[in-house]
Amino acid sequence: MRPSEPVGRRSGRRAAERSEPGAEPERLQKVLAQAGLASRREAEDWIRAGRLSVNGRPATLGMKVGPADQVRLDGRLIRQREPQGGGRTFIYHRSSGESLDRPATDEAGASPLLSRLPRRAGRRFVVVSPMPRIDGGLELICGDGALAARLQRSVHRWVSDFSVRIRGELTESQRQGILAGVLDSGERLQVLGCESSGGEAANRWYALSVQGASGKEARQLFERQGALVSRVMRTRLGTLSLERSLARGHFRALEARELAGLLPD
Repeated sequence: MRPSEPVGRRSGRRAAERSEPGAEPERLQKVLAQAGLASRREAEDWIRAGRLSVNGRPATLGMKVGPADQVRLDGRLIRQREPQGGGRTFIYHRSSGESLDRPATDEAGASPLLSRLPRRAGRRFVVVSPMPRIDGGLELICGDGALAARLQRSVHRWVSDFSVRIRGELTESQRQGILAGVLDSGERLQVLGCESSGGEAANRWYALSVQGASGKEARQLFERQGALVSRVMRTRLGTLSLERSLARGHFRALEARELAGLLPD
């Protein structure tokens, strides 16, 4: 007879033994994050609170599970899914003023984006570097918590392009101020370009290219120079560009190669 072991070790070992042949068991927190149910930190809190069980036994921190194990949250069975490359990550063309989780009040029957994404893509979606609601353009949305965290950590390395509409034209002094990249906090961004891109009547558009900037920071660069900004649209995020074929209010899943291009080697 084997010497007695802590329950957590026995249940963790049994979970691994019941895994499907050839499938590597993974930590429970990672499995929940891949399912889009919670971040790893939230999953740890659930384990500590006794809300999770594996094969009928209370889950413990560090426990590993495989595809054949029955994981339950508050008694409800969680269906595990294998990672699917880019199938749970989406590019979306967001309209200015649109909420991603609430329907537009002026459009009868309109459904918010997060309710229109495929249910198999995840239960909890994360918007990577979201644009302010008053602005719009390219949004990147992920249903895999662990993957979303990796993308969030990579954002500061990506170059983003924005189309910024202002009242009137920038003076050369204002443009040079924007190129300096200084934010209200004193932080300095690397601005790669700021050029006029046309306009109509009293409004002018400017093409801004900057590394690691959020939509809020792109707007701030102009407003710090006294420009009256009416709209900011993101047209590029890292290796992704907002293609003409993707109409406003529409989304598509990223291909595996597109997702790979966003992640560090």
